[in-house]
Amino acid sequence: MKHTRFRLLSSLLMIIVIPMALFFIGIWKNGDSRLTTHVLTSGIVLLAVVTFSTATWVYSGIIRPLEKLQKAMNEIKEGNLDNALDAEDVDSEVRQLMEDFEEMRLRLKENQEEKLQADRDERELLSNITHDLKTPITSIKGYVEGILDGVARSPEQMDRYIRTIYNKANDMDHLIDELTFYTKIDANRVPYHLEKIRVNDFFSDCADEVGTEMGASGYGFTYESDVPGDVLVIADAEQMKRVVNNIVGNSVKYNDKEKGEISLRLFDDGDFVRIELGDNGPGISKENLPHIFNRFYRVDPSRNPKGGSGIGLSIVKKIVEDHGGRVWARSELGRGTTIIFTLRKYEGQDRIGGIHEQNPDCGG
Repeated sequence: MKHTRFRLLSSLLMIIVIPMALFFIGIWKNGDSRLTTHVLTSGIVLLAVVTFSTATWVYSGIIRPLEKLQKAMNEIKEGNLDNALDAEDVDSEVRQLMEDFEEMRLRLKENQEEKLQADRDERELLSNITHDLKTPITSIKGYVEGILDGVARSPEQMDRYIRTIYNKANDMDHLIDELTFYTKIDANRVPYHLEKIRVNDFFSDCADEVGTEMGASGYGFTYESDVPGDVLVIADAEQMKRVVNNIVGNSVKYNDKEKGEISLRLFDDGDFVRIELGDNGPGISKENLPHIFNRFYRVDPSRNPKGGSGIGLSIVKKIVEDHGGRVWARSELGRGTTIIFTLRKYEGQDRIGGIHEQNPDCGG
């Protein structure tokens, strides 16, 4: 506060010293303690000018900025964090104080916006959970009531009802598992079990497993790889399986074609392996495409009768980035969407303690 102290001391000295100087000047000119009328009048006028100037100086440099600061503090106390504090026309340390206060306001506003967004995400998640659990529960109740009422009279009907109930229960179990995993990954509490994995062996097993499931559901499935057979990556096999399953599951949920098609392709991309999972679904518009990896984002819930929490692709993004890769998408309306992610190749000697080579299948 050096400048502020200087300003106050200067003001005080001017108010005291100038009249005293005039007084002694009068003594020096007149030879006694009586001031002449001329000197006295000049002194009073000069003192008034100096006092006014000093008061203006102190008000503009200290009092007015402090009033603005007090007003800004009252705005924050009332919960308003939108009013910026302008310190451009202020000098001295009061300006630094105002700039520090403005930085604090911006941080408070940022924290408030993050909290509001977190609250909106929480409400959205609860809404999704409610909807996505209610749908299979309602279906299960309907089929159970049909069995109790004797609607399923033949063994074939009974078998169909039981299989439907089982599938709906599996859907609920998958949703709960996804939500549980999301809470862990959002808090960075997922224990990754990293190991050296042969890319072709792992994704070939994934292709066999996914292809079998897709074939049973009436989907076409293709797998291709131009990655050399000895290429390794360091990854958690279970979480890579989750990545593939989440992408495929997302494709199945939104596919609107009579004959669904899903493809898994691997490409050698220099220091990385590029994995592409494509479908022939409805596609995603350019406006929506940048947001599909956001938490709770669903392009159009009305187009998805099978439900979904809206966190599947955000989980994919988090896992891939935790593995040192990146993920993105390309899409064309009416022709389908392809989700692409990369994994860095493993080269050289073991540099990460506790990692060992294995050849786990897609099942982990």
